[in-house]
Amino acid sequence: MDAVIGFFQFIQGLGVSVVMPIIITIIGVAFGTGIGKALRAGLTVGVGFIGLNLVINSLLGTSLSPAVQAMVERFGLSLSTIDVGWPASAAIAMGSTVGLIIIPLGLVVNIVMLLTNTTQTVDVDIWDYWHFAFTGALVAILTKSLPLGIIAAVVNMVIVMVLGDVTAPKVEESLQLPGVSLPHGFTTAYAPIAMVINKGIDMVPGINKININMDTVQKRFGVFGEPILIGTVMGLVIGILAGYNVTKVLTLGVSLGAVLVLIPKMAALLMEGLIPISDAASEFIEKRFKNRGKIYIGLDSAVGVGHPVTLAISFILVPMLIFIAVVLPGNTVLPFADLAVIPWMFVLITPIVKENGFRGIIVGIVVLVLGLWIATDLAPYITEAAKNVGFKMPKGASMISSICDGANPLTWLLFKVNSFGYIGSAIGAVVALAMAIWNRGRIKKEAKRLHGENSAELS
Repeated sequence: MDAVIGFFQFIQGLGVSVVMPIIITIIGVAFGTGIGKALRAGLTVGVGFIGLNLVINSLLGTSLSPAVQAMVERFGLSLSTIDVGWPASAAIAMGSTVGLIIIPLGLVVNIVMLLTNTTQTVDVDIWDYWHFAFTGALVAILTKSLPLGIIAAVVNMVIVMVLGDVTAPKVEESLQLPGVSLPHGFTTAYAPIAMVINKGIDMVPGINKININMDTVQKRFGVFGEPILIGTVMGLVIGILAGYNVTKVLTLGVSLGAVLVLIPKMAALLMEGLIPISDAASEFIEKRFKNRGKIYIGLDSAVGVGHPVTLAISFILVPMLIFIAVVLPGNTVLPFADLAVIPWMFVLITPIVKENGFRGIIVGIVVLVLGLWIATDLAPYITEAAKNVGFKMPKGASMISSICDGANPLTWLLFKVNSFGYIGSAIGAVVALAMAIWNRGRIKKEAKRLHGENSAELS
């Protein structure tokens, strides 16, 4: 077991840009694309991820977060719980006992679900299995039971895989990512909330007619409605609120304008590599498995961050989040390190609201408020988990939390249900199993429809 764990830790340490080309190449060869075509696809995907990471880390991470922190300091805002950010959360999760086994365990869960036809997704995003480990680590601390923590991690993954399948058609249509699903433990958790709120808005006369999307904005404002200028203007506003000098304001404006331009281009490059693999997978399934629907490649939701509506909503809500955190009753978390990951919350919200910026902002305010309360509630357990793995606490901090995954509603629900011990664990397992069985029925219906259409076309 130590050798197995060591191997997967080595794989994880290689990083997404190295391992993804290897995985995509292997999958491509398995689906019959040929070694040359598969290798080219794999390397293209790797280059795409390098580009995404460069833009996100160099432009978004190092520009937006410091600006908002400067705004916090300028207005003298302070709260008692420190947001340590997703890298710290991931380190805490992967350093736990659940984290040591989550990658091989997650691969087994995915394979079992594929074999039982309860998922359509081949989830190659093994690095983001840490989200499931995070849930498991917190549950293990709460219940003082490692088995319950492992069960919670598996339940989390099964639920996210089903949600990834269900939202995949919207990902294809709205985000222009054919053959891709996003079974991401953080992003996908907000999809059910968005669905409920979107349905509720549909029932409100007048409000249900409001529709703000990028096409409308661009038609009305011409060149000033294009993503590059929207990002630049928002950057200028945030820079002014941060009290920056003219040079830094202008630099931030250009940087955020660049984000809205470059992320979609990097995502397009990544998709150039994935499309041949996705097509080969669909053809393979079509020939050999008549009871299966379309097969999706499960990726990190970073590939969908670059949608103009997602980024526009995020740039509006990031400074607003600071205000909400200060005035929200019961909140103790000061958002800081995870401000740059706010767009990840909206990757699936954008297609669910059909790219309507107005609805996206409404959903965004709700999930941010809920997220702050959740992050506050989980802070004592996140702090204990951090101490268990030897995480160095920030100077002067007695309590830590994060937006990703400390504000995750699915993690919180599984945490709360497991407060009932084995009964709660059983409830979570039954819910996950019921969702998997329901998904199997949905997949079989989709397969029947697809194969029927294909037969009609052939005749």
